[in-house]
Amino acid sequence: MAYYRKRLSPIKPGDPIDYKDVELLRKFITERGKILPRRITGLTARQQRDLTRTINHARILALLPYVDAES
Repeated sequence: MAYYRKRLSPIKPGDPIDYKDVELLRKFITERGKILPRRITGLTARQQRDLTRTINHARILALLPYVDAES
């Protein structure tokens, strides 16, 4: 019998996700610069949408790369 534990969101509900907080945003992108899916991040649907919007905003302002160069 499988036991499931309740997933806790890494960001508290109601906390704003700021585009200037690059350290936080880097936790949700891969080494290649892609945004991690919700099933891996553990975020709620609303938080994932906000995160995607925020990461794209940070990319436009050149705070985050669109794609990291191959090493």
